[in-house]
Amino acid sequence: MAAACFLVSGKVQGVFFRASTCSRARQLGLSGYARNLQDGRVEVLASGDDAALETLAAWLKQGPPAARVDAVLREPANAPANAGFDVA
Repeated sequence: MAAACFLVSGKVQGVFFRASTCSRARQLGLSGYARNLQDGRVEVLASGDDAALETLAAWLKQGPPAARVDAVLREPANAPANAGFDVA
C-alpha cells in the first residue's frame, strides 16, 4: 500500500475542496483525510492502491469547479491510521 501527502495551494478553502476531495477519495477506495491549513492551503493525506493515488493526484490539480489550484506539492508519507477518508 502506498501513501502520499499533498499540499494544495490556490483558492482551495471555502469552495468545498475538502468535501469534494473526500468524495473522490472514497470513490477511489483510499484512506486518509483532507484538512485546511492556517496558511490557506489544503493538506490531503491518502493511502491505498498506486493507481488510485495517481488518479487522486490528477484530480487535485483541478479540484471542484469553484476552486483555483495554483500548485500541488506531493511528498511520500506513512499510511494514516484510520480506515476510510474524512474531512478533518
